Amino acid sequence: MQVIVYQNQVEKALKGLKRQLSKEGLFKELKKRRFYMKPSVKKKLKIKEAKKKRKAAKRRSKSLWD
Repeated sequence: MQVIVYQNQVEKALKGLKRQLSKEGLFKELKKRRFYMKPSVKKKLKIKEAKKKRKAAKRRSKSLWD
């Protein structure tokens, strides 16, 4: 990953880098790996996340047709 700094605008470049990292899910992954999680808990969390994504997708598709 590369971020180019134009005219010494370091804050702007840093903001862009953080945006890219969050889009890739790096911060979420770091948060998840901070502590050990039992496999059963991991499985439940994965199911919960999938439900959440399906619900959001359903909501988005519903708003397109309204």
